[in-house]
Amino acid sequence: MSDIKYILGLFDDPDDMMHGIDKLQENNIGIYDVYTPMPIHGIENKLGVKRSRLPIVAFICGVTGTFTALAMMYYMMVHDWPMNVGGKPNFALPDFIPITFELTVLFCAFGMVGAFFYRTHLFPGRAPRVMELRATSDRFVIAIDASLANDNEKVDSLLKEAGAIEIKHNDRKYISYE
Repeated sequence: MSDIKYILGLFDDPDDMMHGIDKLQENNIGIYDVYTPMPIHGIENKLGVKRSRLPIVAFICGVTGTFTALAMMYYMMVHDWPMNVGGKPNFALPDFIPITFELTVLFCAFGMVGAFFYRTHLFPGRAPRVMELRATSDRFVIAIDASLANDNEKVDSLLKEAGAIEIKHNDRKYISYE
């Protein structure tokens, strides 16, 4: 067993990279990930990436904020310290809509930021880790898990046919900026 963990195919053109993805998928070679310096339309569908569940998290956080605001105001205005303000009922819902809206937006915003940081492991203070340093500036990179690829030479030849300008065999998962 070799020490190679990932095979990286570096491209300088996004069309060549998309062609490389097609060639690898035609030959049933699994792609670990693709790194690009810019967004590429349609690459998620080609790689089979599922839709984000962030809208579900946003809805749950928003509903939590709404119920927290209403419960807090109900407790304060009905149980803790009921006041008679101009003969209105203690829990006059139209008066509490602005506060409810603000807490809904606050919980939703903080919940989505927290969920995004948790899911992407982009916590503040964490050093970024990338497989290829040039993927953030001028190269398009296809990463293939070498342990799942049966024949490394076949993968290399497919990447070369697709237009890869360089092929690297990484022996570690990430390059750290530190």
